[in-house]
Amino acid sequence: MSSKEKFIKGLEQAWRDEVRSAKNYRVLAEQEKDPVKKTILIRMADAEDRHAERWAKRLAELGVDPGEYRESFVERLRRWVLVKSDPAVAAQMLEAGEKDADQLYDVLLRNAQSDDDTAALHSAQREENAHSKMLEEFEGRGSRHPQTRLDKILGREQWHIRAGGWIGQAIYGVNDGLGAAFGVVSGIAGATHVNSEFVLLSGFATMIASALSMGSGAYLATKSEREVYEAELDRERTEIETNPEEEREELELFYQLKGFTEQESKDMVARLAKNPDQLLKTLAHEELGLSEQSFPKVWRSAVSATISTAVGAMIPVLPFLFAQGLSALVLSFIVSTLAHFAVGASKVIVTGRSWVRSGTEMTLVGIGEAAITYVIGLLVAPALG
Repeated sequence: MSSKEKFIKGLEQAWRDEVRSAKNYRVLAEQEKDPVKKTILIRMADAEDRHAERWAKRLAELGVDPGEYRESFVERLRRWVLVKSDPAVAAQMLEAGEKDADQLYDVLLRNAQSDDDTAALHSAQREENAHSKMLEEFEGRGSRHPQTRLDKILGREQWHIRAGGWIGQAIYGVNDGLGAAFGVVSGIAGATHVNSEFVLLSGFATMIASALSMGSGAYLATKSEREVYEAELDRERTEIETNPEEEREELELFYQLKGFTEQESKDMVARLAKNPDQLLKTLAHEELGLSEQSFPKVWRSAVSATISTAVGAMIPVLPFLFAQGLSALVLSFIVSTLAHFAVGASKVIVTGRSWVRSGTEMTLVGIGEAAITYVIGLLVAPALG
């Protein structure tokens, strides 16, 4: 099947999905007693209708007549279940449909036949993502819901990778370097009958490789996140320029779902619209959950990861600079075990867990890793002669 054929087939499916989604939203709007939610459902249905009309027009340009939409028995049955379901369950069902549509648009984007197709698909996909967020509010999983607020608070305590992430990255780096070097030192010691020169060489090689790997990985990951953010921001900027009314309407709906009245939402968006940059950032945050402040500094992440990994990897190796043979191995084991406990306990800074439990857990993992690699070293020793 050619790219064009795949595009047409996918577009036909997208047209059917949009028509069906519009019907679903309108049926739920008829059942909804809350006037604010009722209005929002109708607006979402209108958006789905616009998408369907757009795809029908594009199909006609490609020489394909989508015909008249005919519902199957299964689709009518699903709508009946939707109407009879609890509102939160109905919202979940609709959200699943939005996610399916998002995946379909990914496929269509890979087979887009023109730049206009790509722009139209991006626009529709972003609206589908916005609808998903609105449906989360309907389910009670939006930003004002107590459980969501609790999840966000707890999320901030788990390593702070996004906000102030260098502390979490430093702890990860020390842990990674310590674990890798401790394992290598134990394995080489077992394989060479604690030959200090071999242990030192392999230990330092592991330290350098681990530090560079962690540093470059942190750099590329942080840089990629920022590039994705900037690309999404560019797309959102284009949407504001080409469809300003639709974008303002979406933001109004978000604010209404957060508890503001329709007039209050309009006033807030109108005020934001006076500052295009602020409107752009607000839309990106509400629709995509993106914020420039959420990304750590690229070079700070790289340097933090590199140095911390090197420090961690150096700990098991240092005893071999001052001692030889079995005594060096025993000293390395003691120092590394204490370091594992210290690193585990330090996680309390960013996780809020019990420092004793966290330290003990990491210590046991480190000892287990060293024991396994040491045994492996003993097993391969005969092959080394």
